[in-house]
Order: sequence, then C-alpha cells, then structure tokens
Amino acid sequence: MTIRLSFVKKTFALLLCLSLFLSVSAQWKWEQVKPGVWKGTYGTPESYSLLSVAGIKPLDEGLSKLPCTTDVPTIISGITGKQIDGKTYLSLPLAKGEQIYGFGLNFQTIRQRGKILDLHVDHYGGKDNGRTHAPVPFYISSNGYGVLINSARYLRVYIGSGSRKDSPNAPAPRDRNTDKNWSSRPYSDAISLVVPAPGIEIYLFAGPTPMDAIRRYNLFCGGGTLPPRWGLGFTQRTHRLYNAQQVLQEVDEFEKKGYPLDFIGLEPGWQSKSYPCTFEWDATRFPDPKAFVRTMLDKQVRINLWTNPYVSPESSIYNAINPLSGSHTVWCGIVPDFACQQAREIWGNKLKAEHIEIGVSGYKVDEVDGYDYYLWPDAATFPSNISAEQLRQTYGLWVEKITHDLYKAQNRRTYGLVRASNAGGVSFPYVIYNDYYSHQDFITALINSGFCGTLWTPEVRSSKTGEEWLRRFQSVVFSPMAMINAWSSGTKPWTFPEVAEQVKEYALLRMQMMPYWYTTFANYHFNGTPPFYAMDLILSDQESKKMSSSDIKEKSLDNNPYLEAVQKEIKDQYMAGESLLVAPMFKGQESRTVILPQGNWYDFYTGEYAGNGEVITVKPGLDKIPVFVRDGAIIPMMEARLHAPKAGEKVNLIIRHYGQKDGTFLLYDDDGETFNYENGAYSWREIKVTRQKNGKMKGSIAKPEKGKPDTVGNVTWKFMTQAQ
Repeated sequence: MTIRLSFVKKTFALLLCLSLFLSVSAQWKWEQVKPGVWKGTYGTPESYSLLSVAGIKPLDEGLSKLPCTTDVPTIISGITGKQIDGKTYLSLPLAKGEQIYGFGLNFQTIRQRGKILDLHVDHYGGKDNGRTHAPVPFYISSNGYGVLINSARYLRVYIGSGSRKDSPNAPAPRDRNTDKNWSSRPYSDAISLVVPAPGIEIYLFAGPTPMDAIRRYNLFCGGGTLPPRWGLGFTQRTHRLYNAQQVLQEVDEFEKKGYPLDFIGLEPGWQSKSYPCTFEWDATRFPDPKAFVRTMLDKQVRINLWTNPYVSPESSIYNAINPLSGSHTVWCGIVPDFACQQAREIWGNKLKAEHIEIGVSGYKVDEVDGYDYYLWPDAATFPSNISAEQLRQTYGLWVEKITHDLYKAQNRRTYGLVRASNAGGVSFPYVIYNDYYSHQDFITALINSGFCGTLWTPEVRSSKTGEEWLRRFQSVVFSPMAMINAWSSGTKPWTFPEVAEQVKEYALLRMQMMPYWYTTFANYHFNGTPPFYAMDLILSDQESKKMSSSDIKEKSLDNNPYLEAVQKEIKDQYMAGESLLVAPMFKGQESRTVILPQGNWYDFYTGEYAGNGEVITVKPGLDKIPVFVRDGAIIPMMEARLHAPKAGEKVNLIIRHYGQKDGTFLLYDDDGETFNYENGAYSWREIKVTRQKNGKMKGSIAKPEKGKPDTVGNVTWKFMTQAQ
C-alpha cells in the first residue's frame, strides 16, 4: 500500500511538472505584416479581439511613405511569455532612461513609466488608474517604437514596476539604515502584464522616432478620421427637453447674433422614451421630424441625435432584438449583443430608416463606458458567447462601427460623440467626451489622445464666471470639436454678456481657420499624424541630449530653466497641427510660462518674435489664449462665416506666413462631405513663400490639377512678421 501510494505521488508530480513545462513552452511566432509593422503571436490568441471588432483595413499608401525600415525593434529579443492556468504572462523590456507614453486616454499624467494601470472601459473617475473611456493597450517608447497588445480583455499593466530576480539590469540592493538613495520602488526594466487568455497577439511598430511609430499605428488602423468640413465648425447641444420650435428659435438666435453654427445636438427629449431608449421621435415635441430636419438643413444646420443603445420595451424593435440581447438589463432596457450580426442589423436598420434617411447627420452615443453599477455585470451572458468583459471593452467600438458603416453606405460622412472607444477605432468619426469637468485635466486628456488614436473634446458646459467661460471656450476652439454642451445648463455662447464679444471672436476664428484644420485632419488620415499631440513628441529627451556634458555642468538646472522644463512632464500646452503651439489659460491665471522648442517661434495674433528654445512668461490678458507659430509656417485661413462651405463651394483664402524662413504647406481639398476622396477625388496644392532679392516675402499657390477638386477662390497674402 505504501509502495503504491508512493508511485501515485511520483506519477502525479511527474504529470504536474510536464503540465507546467507544456504550459510555459509555447514559442513566439513573428512575421512582418506591413512595412515597419511586425505581428507576434504566443500560444493561442483569442479570435475576438480589438482589431477584429474594429475591422481594420491598413492604409497601405500612407504606410509606404513612412521612413523605410527593415530593422525589427530591438526589444523583440527581450519579449517573453509564459502560460500558466490558462493565462498568458507577458514581459516586455525597458531600457534605463526610456520613457513610456500612451496606454489610453489618461487625464492627469503624460508619462506612464512607474504606473500600474487596470485597462478597463469605464467612466473616468478622477484617477489615472487605467479605468477610462479609451483604455487603449498601445504604448509609445521615447526610444522610437510602439507596441499594441491586441486583447479585448481587462489588462493589469505594470509599467516599469516590479523587478525580476533574474533581470540582467536588476537594481542593486541598498541599506535603508545608511543609504539615503534607498527607494521603496526600485528600478524595474520591464513592462509586465497578465492576459486572461491562453495566448496573445501583439504588434510592434517601428520608428525611427516616436511620432513615426504613432503614424504607423494610426495608418495600420486605417488612418485617422477625416470629418466633413461642417464637423469642424461650431456645434451647440440644446437643453434635454427642447422641442422643435425651441430648437428652431435657438438656431435663429445664433444667426441674428452673428455666432457660427454648423450642427446642433438634440439631447434625450427628442425620443419618446429614454433610459432605456425607443429610438423613436417624441410626437409631442417633434410632430414632424422629416420636415424639422429639412428645415434645419435649409438653414445649413445639421442635426445630431443623442442616444444610448439600450432598448426600451416600448421600442418597435424590442421583440425582434430581445432574443439577441444579454442576460442583464441597463435601466430596465435590454442590451443588444452587437457581436451578433443580426442584432447589429436590427438596431442599425432602425437608425437608418427613422433618422439617417430623413437627413439626420450624426449621433452622440452615450453610456457605453461605465459605471459598473449601471452597466451589465461581468457575470452577464450573451447569445454570441462572447464574455461580458470582452463586450464591455468593445461596446464603444461596435456602436462607432455600426453607425459609421450606415453613413458610408450612403456616401455621407458623419462626425459625432461617443463615450468609449478602444484600439483599432482610429478611423471612426467620433470624439470622446464625459461628465468630468476639470479644465486642466481636459487639456491633459487632449494631449494624451494623440498617443492612442482617439479624439477628445474639452467641451464647454457651464461656468461660474465670465472669465472661466471665456477661458474654456478659447481652449475648445483649438480642439477636435468646438462644442458647447448645454443639455443640462441651457447655456449659450452669449450667456455671459461681459465676454460675449470675445466668445464670438473665437467662434469666428474657428471658422476662419477651417482650411488649416481640414488639412490637419487630412494629414491625420493620409499620413497618420495626430491633429493634437504632446510637446514630448517634438521636445523629448533629444534636445537635452544635444547639450554636451560640459554645457550641462556649466549650466545647472537652476541656471537653465529650459533644460529643467523639458525634463519634466508637460501637461498644459500642446501642438495643434504641424505649426501651432497652444498654451491654454485657466481660471484665475493672469500669466503663465510657455516652453518654446528649439527654433524661432512667433505670436499667432501679431507675428512678433516670441523666443527660441526657452521658457517665456506671457500675460495675454483675458481676450487671448496664447498661441505660437513655427518659423516659416504657413497658416491658410478663410473669411469669417457662419457655416462651413457647401460641397464644391469656392472659398476666398487669407494665407498667413510667420517668421523669417521660406515656407511650404500642402493644402488639402475635396468635396468636404462624401467618401469620394477614397477613390482619388482629392488634391494637395503646394503653397510656397520665398524671400525675394529685395528682402520681401512672396507667396504662390500651385494651380489645381485638371479633374481634381478646386474650391480655392481669391487668395490674399498676409506676411505676419514682415509687416511689423
């Protein structure tokens, strides 16, 4: 009996060891899938992933134009994986001095090394802990590469936190009793995470610069969204219970008072029932939706509809979609299982027939993010057998994709708002928003959006003073969507009379800058360059590395504010397009410091020289948000107007040039409304400014190509610096 028991124990131990060996013996398989893009698989990755839901189609033409590289990022040799208990343990190496950016839409931090994040779609709750509206598992290294973990699971990520005992660069132990450099958080040389799945698929994106890696990621995901021109105008969201007459009255007020308006948002009251939703017009407030939408279009104002996707028992699609919904409800409404094609079709056909086909131009899709106490629990089940966790991570992607595809089928571009997104959603025409309302944190989120292929709006809702109202409004003009969200407050641009004229000035400036914004978004689509991005991407550590060690010795941090500034996190200024540096002012500020990168920079409003590779202090007064322009930059603008140009409409340009250098700018043009650009119906026209022998600047614009779009009317040149 003793011998038999001993044999059983030994056999069990052998089987256990064999099981453990097999669990960790999976091998990495690597292949180059696009220029500068490598896919690695380990174990058996799940077929349901972020990229599979988004249905990405890489923009090959854009990828082929990036710096050619056949070198695999050097980190590939240090990536390790293990499989234990049905989970995949992943480790990716970090070098000393390497900084990490990304991992989703963070609101308070730009640099992520040392953080521990739970990447989980949720409403942002005031802490950068990974639970956010877009917890994109994509990161960028200051060493010039990017990594995407293509998993639709909740991921806990240790970003340079936790040191392995077998690390080749393990920290040296220190004596806390005697060593003042002892730290409770020793150096770590890896990013570690656990994927609750039997395998993983990851993608590596080559540089050589961090911006090049971001461009590759954006282009691999289809290229950034190219909104219709009207989407880059001004938008107002009305009070939640407005009726058709009140909306019409508000639109007329904008016109009479001279404030621009391109699309107006209807909040929950347009529906017969909401929370949960019928998706049907309220017959009392909107007795004739088709005529209402047509009247708005005749006024050159489009309609955007608020909704969430949870189906009311009183909706006409309730019975059809009920068998295709989850086990739990949200506000007593059923949750369509969008992993089922039939559920997508039922919901989409409802929107198409009752909204899109009568001329509605877009959606604001709410409550696809969190909180846990009102969304479905992780214990919920769905007919597709996709887990509640995976659907939580991808529900925002699903609603973006469904609605985008509906508009694309009609060859109409849309632009709207959504509460959640994730990796792969780069090309979807949506801007993220939330209920949080910190002006400073909104700017940090705008900066972080450039690292993760999303768009974010620092929307204006309400304010306690005219000063705060104007400061918020100035920021939103330099963002992806210039919006007042008055669903609760009922505010208007002119709500604070003491700053109403300044608000109008900036609303009109938004319209004047449309040629610049439209080209900036075209660069996002065709070239992958995010329209708004961090100073780190042009400063990084490279500028401090340019200085020799003797320079740094002679110029200590105390005596070199610029060197000190670029080594810190920069959360309150950002780049808008390739040429503009925006430094928002916040409530109560009369002055602020601005970090100007190497090269001459000029004041946007006056053209005056501002500085070069230094920290300056500005006192712009209440009327201005500080904006600076690169030397040689060309900013194409148009005449102030109340609505975006119609398709094919000729527009007179006012082309500004700043500084002393010659400059070039490729101006993008298409019809502004359809997807015909995907079939080549677009043009890039070179604008050039050169210094003549007499010292004066002269501008020229290339002639339009035959058969290509041409909406450029008369051209006026404005040499901002030379005119001083």
